[in-house]
Amino acid sequence: MNHGLLLLYGSRAPGTPHRSRHPRSAPARQPQGKGKTTIDSTLVRRLLTTQYPHWSHLPLTLLEPAGSDHVIHRLGDTMSVRLPRSDWADGEAAKEHAWLPLLAPQLPLAVPEPLALGAPGCGYAWHWSITRWLDGTTATADGLTDPDLTARQLAEFLRSLQTAPAADTLRPGPHPELTRAPLATRDRATREAIAAVDGVFDTAALTEVWDNALDAPAWDREPVWCHGDFHTGNLLTVDGRLSAVIDFGGLGMGDPACDLAIAYTLLSATTRPLFRAALALDDATWTRGMGWALTTGLNAYTSYAATDPRVARQSARQLTEVLTEHTGVTSTDRPTPAASGPGWADSRPANHGARRR
Repeated sequence: MNHGLLLLYGSRAPGTPHRSRHPRSAPARQPQGKGKTTIDSTLVRRLLTTQYPHWSHLPLTLLEPAGSDHVIHRLGDTMSVRLPRSDWADGEAAKEHAWLPLLAPQLPLAVPEPLALGAPGCGYAWHWSITRWLDGTTATADGLTDPDLTARQLAEFLRSLQTAPAADTLRPGPHPELTRAPLATRDRATREAIAAVDGVFDTAALTEVWDNALDAPAWDREPVWCHGDFHTGNLLTVDGRLSAVIDFGGLGMGDPACDLAIAYTLLSATTRPLFRAALALDDATWTRGMGWALTTGLNAYTSYAATDPRVARQSARQLTEVLTEHTGVTSTDRPTPAASGPGWADSRPANHGARRR
């Protein structure tokens, strides 16, 4: 990982259906140890046969497009199988199985329902999961039927999550896996990313946003629950309305500002005030939230915009929304960020440590 940065976008490419993809024509691969492990339907079938034989006869469909930290198969009509590609994502399945059943009753939107936790086996090194299938399409700003309602729904979800009983109340004992790193740990990588987009975005304004976020008073209250990866790729919609929140691998307890990036990935200058008012956020927390939106958006843009047009569009929108709020210059008045492509990548430093989530 590059100085603690997480790439904003999830294992679903932004703007694509989450539960209606076509099988891949080739198996997904990811380094495991010194060799490579092929994560395909054959492996999943073997794991099911050895660990959950009562489900091993059900049809498997590999989802397209694949993510870079998980491979997901649909299992029959009502379940999904999710396998980490690397040790970076190992532990997320166990976290979801431990905490989602306890948090789900507190939340106003559907979340994954863990059904089984798979163990390493058949030459596969990590824990994996079987969950209930959730229908829906990945949320996009253009696909919302009622943006004002969406702003209120997002705020209601976060407020419910933040006010849920603390981890040690729900499950007594220390829980180091839920500790979240503070924003300041991303300082070096964020400043490098700002330098990398010079000539594409207003780097002076980006630096001001970042400095303001680091200078804002830190969260000084009890840690609260945070989704940890709360962006459009992890929100599902049905008929243009929010229906579910997925991928709780980044779940933790800490500063709620980390979940405010959604205000810049899905909302707009018109709907952000509704979202902020519904959460009753103080200035310091909102300012830190802008910092989270900035650092994750920059990481996405510098890591993948040159090779993934969808990430380029989404991350450019995110950074433009941050700049719009900071400078007061609307997106219609602001020059369009340079189109990303191989040339852009060739002229910018590589960000080899970033990982897609």
